[in-house]
Amino acid sequence: MNFLNQIIQGDCEEVLKQFPDNSIDLIFTSPPYADQRKRTYGGIKPNEYVNWFMPKSEQFLRVLKPTGTFILNIKERVVNGERHTYVIELILKMREQGWLWTEEYMWHKKNSYPGKWPNRFRDSWERLLQFNKHKKFNMYQEEVMVPVGDWAQDRLANLSETDKVRDESKVGSGFGKNISNWVGRDIVYPNNVIHMATECNNKNHSAAYPVDLPAWFIKLFTKRDEVILDPFIGSGTTAVAAIELSRSYVGIDISADYCDLSRERTSGIQMQLLNLREKQETYRANGEVELG
Repeated sequence: MNFLNQIIQGDCEEVLKQFPDNSIDLIFTSPPYADQRKRTYGGIKPNEYVNWFMPKSEQFLRVLKPTGTFILNIKERVVNGERHTYVIELILKMREQGWLWTEEYMWHKKNSYPGKWPNRFRDSWERLLQFNKHKKFNMYQEEVMVPVGDWAQDRLANLSETDKVRDESKVGSGFGKNISNWVGRDIVYPNNVIHMATECNNKNHSAAYPVDLPAWFIKLFTKRDEVILDPFIGSGTTAVAAIELSRSYVGIDISADYCDLSRERTSGIQMQLLNLREKQETYRANGEVELG
């Protein structure tokens, strides 16, 4: 596949037509939101957003492997004082297209900008919608486990008899819990709310997210050397995350400036990793102990 580890300028809808079927392991992207990035993407109107996106998602569906996952970072726009429904409409249309809407994650932006509006509070979260081609897909939950937390020291110290068996929900929902299953655990599976600050250092892109955000999903859904696609690569954050985690990447963007920025960032991180490996080899050759 000649597109591996490349940043390609062009409309992803057209560029991806050259890609083979079932060639991508994970698609992670944040397309322009409605009425945003007018200079690069034309500022798609909310009422036109679904029709603009569907030909692109058709190509995403074709190139994604049957075991792959598509993560879409998107948020509804406020129009005339209310949330527009284009994201909901998009989900329904994608399901008609053949996608399974498998899960929804919330990115809690811990450092969202302060502000005041007459009829709402500031936005501190964004959607991360998970789509798949089939019910069975690759997922490596152990790669994103988290520390159990300080609460467990007190909560698990004195277990009641109820805590030692499956305690069924009192409302008859079918859900239940067994608190004793947590005893002795240092790490546990996370929930679907991801707490991360927004990107503060990248001033050359209007909607940059932190490298840790795509990295979290790359670890969850792929293994080493698999292929990550970002069809709206922007400043190259997804590609940087892929490189740092020893995955291959493909980035596409219609903006020449964003492509140049992405190439600069990926070249820089590749050089840093190369220098690091050379230092490690030097340490090994000299019999020195590596620190950190």
